[in-house]
Amino acid sequence: MSSDPIETRRGLMLVMSSPSGAGKTTLTRRLLEEDDDVVMSVSATTREPRPGEKDGKDYYFVSHERFREMIDGGELLEHAIVFENRYGTPTGPVKEALKAGNDVIFDIDWQGTQQMMSSASAIDLVRIFILPPSVKALEERLRNRAQDSEETVQHRMEQAESEISHWAEYDYVLVNDDLERTYEDLKAIVRAERFRRERRPGMSDFVRQLMEERQR
Repeated sequence: MSSDPIETRRGLMLVMSSPSGAGKTTLTRRLLEEDDDVVMSVSATTREPRPGEKDGKDYYFVSHERFREMIDGGELLEHAIVFENRYGTPTGPVKEALKAGNDVIFDIDWQGTQQMMSSASAIDLVRIFILPPSVKALEERLRNRAQDSEETVQHRMEQAESEISHWAEYDYVLVNDDLERTYEDLKAIVRAERFRRERRPGMSDFVRQLMEERQR
C-alpha cells in the first residue's frame, strides 16, 4: 500500500459468488497469489479444526455459545448454518484490513451477499458473480473434478439453478468461458474500483492544494 496521500485509499470488500464448478475458487486463489494488496476473509466457525488447520489463519474456531454471542452483539457481517455447523464473517478484522488499504475477498453465496448489503457500507462492497459458459460445461467441470459422487453432482446442478437466478443482484457478472480472459477482466474490475473517488480520502486535500495554487 502506497504512503503517498494521493495514492492512499480505503480497501474494498470483494464479494465473489458463483455456482460450484464455475471457476470462482481458481480465480480467487490466483488473485490472492499475484496481488499483495488482496487478502482472504477469515470466517468464524463452530466446527472442529481439521488436521493442519490453524486458528486465525484458516478459520476462527469458536464454540456455539460464543458464536451466538457474536450474532447477538452484531459482530458478524453475515452468517449461515452449513451441515449443522455455523459459519460467519467477523466484522473487526475486515474493518482493520479496509482501513489499512487492503482489499478483502469474500467467498460467499447470494444469501450471505444479501446479509452483507445490510450490515456493511455500500461504498465498500463490490459484488461479482461468475457464470459458466453453459449448463453442459458446468456439469462437465463438476464431473472432471472426480471429487463427488453422481448424487452430489446432481445436487450441485440443482443448487446451481437457484444460485444463477440471483445474478442480477451483483454489480459485475463474468462469464468464465476462458479462464485467462476472465481473470484479466477480474483484475480490470479490481483496478477500476480502487480508483473510485469515495475510496481515495487523500484526493480532497490534493484538489484543495491545486485550487490554492491557482489562487496565488
